[in-house]
Amino acid sequence: MPSVFLSLLRLLAVLLPISWTLDRRLRGHRPAMAPAVEGSVPLPWRNRRRWLISLGGVLVLALAAAAFAQWSAGREAERIARALTGGEPSRAPALITRYGCGGCHVIPGAPGADGRVAAPLAGLRERVYLGGVLRNTPENLVAWMIDPRAFSPRTAMPATGITEAEARDVAAWLYAH
Repeated sequence: MPSVFLSLLRLLAVLLPISWTLDRRLRGHRPAMAPAVEGSVPLPWRNRRRWLISLGGVLVLALAAAAFAQWSAGREAERIARALTGGEPSRAPALITRYGCGGCHVIPGAPGADGRVAAPLAGLRERVYLGGVLRNTPENLVAWMIDPRAFSPRTAMPATGITEAEARDVAAWLYAH
């Protein structure tokens, strides 16, 4: 959904200069080189003002709709992540901090998770493999977080001591974000 929000912001960036130009033309301002059109009368200020207020209202409604769509998609992603993992994503940020995941990984939305040692965990739900060795399934992700060396003895990821229930919460967070 961020792409919808960004698209609307781009649309806003295009429409504002256009509305500014139209406002100048409606006021009767013409570039020095352009001849005045005979018989043209600028609209009264009241009509220009209504038009600009209407345009602003439409833009505000479009941005509100985009924000709602993004919020709604986030809630849907969390619902799906809960169903896949059996975890609660709202508990994950504290767990990510407690177990030091952010010291190695960049984890969007997790405070302080800006490590550059290991792979960033954004978009984990769309990846095919975990750690380069396991198919990306919720069960494998939980097992990987609990004991990564059971699957890849030479991995740099340490066994953190995270419990299965906590790993499910973190997995739900990663799949939802």
